[in-house]
Amino acid sequence: MVDEDGSFAGYASIFDVTDSQKDIVLRGAFKRTLAEREGGQSVKLLWQHRMDEPIGVLTEIREDAKGLYVEGKLLLDVQRGWEAYTLLKSGAIDGLSIGYSAVDFDFDGETGIRMLSDVELWEVSLVTFPANSHAGVTAVKAEPPETIREFEHFLRDVGFSRAAAKSIAAGGFNYAEKQRDADEGQEDWIKLDRALDKVINTLSF
Repeated sequence: MVDEDGSFAGYASIFDVTDSQKDIVLRGAFKRTLAEREGGQSVKLLWQHRMDEPIGVLTEIREDAKGLYVEGKLLLDVQRGWEAYTLLKSGAIDGLSIGYSAVDFDFDGETGIRMLSDVELWEVSLVTFPANSHAGVTAVKAEPPETIREFEHFLRDVGFSRAAAKSIAAGGFNYAEKQRDADEGQEDWIKLDRALDKVINTLSF
């Protein structure tokens, strides 16, 4: 969920989803405020929407087809930043949420739902329970392993035993092919597929 230096990535808001506050954020809702805030550089990274508890910095923030994508880095020498890192690392929390003011929206009087077409974005928070249940930390933003030892450690982190990690790191796909053909190796093959997907997702092209 989070890299050793505190880096993470995820979605702070997902478009076209009714959240617990009965708000629906529409695609393009962040376009103006991100442009005015120079790509979101002044948007703060907070803990549980608490204005007095910044826990890091946002290194990238942008809209895509899915929602508001963010990359951030927790400040590990700040007590709350370290606590947030520990909770993320353990999987105890993984929610992201936004603090904003509605600028332009349509209101449905029957359902009480607001459809937000323009918002003033102030902050992104790491939270226990996000208003938008689909928003959260989804990936690690990290460099791919460059040595056999780094790859071995990576495989241990995603669930392989020490022996299996050493075999895969040393033998690469030769080991994978043997495991794929063995009846007792199906579980390891699935884990390898997921591990390789994770490596690929860390690469930038």
